Amino acid sequence: MKNNYKKTLIGLGVFLLYFFVSEFQGLPFWLLNIDTETIPQIIKIIYVCCVQLLLIGTIIFIYRKDIKRDITDLKENHQDYFKTYFKYWFVAIGLMMLSNFIILMFKPDAIAGNEEAIRDMFHSMPIYTFVSAVIFAPILEELVFRKSFRYMFNSNIMFIIMSGFIFGAFHVVGSFESLFDLLYVFPYSVPGLVFAYVLSKSDNIFVPIGLHFFHNGILMALQTFIMLFS
Repeated sequence: MKNNYKKTLIGLGVFLLYFFVSEFQGLPFWLLNIDTETIPQIIKIIYVCCVQLLLIGTIIFIYRKDIKRDITDLKENHQDYFKTYFKYWFVAIGLMMLSNFIILMFKPDAIAGNEEAIRDMFHSMPIYTFVSAVIFAPILEELVFRKSFRYMFNSNIMFIIMSGFIFGAFHVVGSFESLFDLLYVFPYSVPGLVFAYVLSKSDNIFVPIGLHFFHNGILMALQTFIMLFS
């Protein structure tokens, strides 16, 4: 019982750490009374990358025992994991497309605020956006929304639901402009639900991380294609 409470507190603590860092990245500049508008873009990018790497390193240190175990397990079973769980990515893509199609039926010109923000950032900072989305985000988000939520919920059903929908909400709440935009919680939640299900079955955090790598890589490759040929 004590061990369950401890794991719950660790998972909650990691989630709150992620939330705090995400919301207050600019706090050091505010404390030093530095106007961020005067800072060169390359310095901002380096700063954000350092913050993300530090956060990832901190969370990896917290979960170091589990991660060492998962690395060993991945070396022995990576082929089985690929054969068993890669098909779930297609399920995620199919359900995302379906939910987005339903939303477009009601508002044909609609686009998620988060998607629009990523497109704008990709046009102005393509290399950083690609690296952040394809490398940093899968590791960080899976450690937070899957690993930490696995610590917080013993029930597989509760874990999958909470992990998926809170993951989806985080991708929408910060950029929504109307109540209609909240509908995008559903398509953004789909991969979260699928990745959570995969973790509940594999018990290895690198399996959903791998699927998340592939998922974001495909989406960013499409963004690159659109930017180059549109």
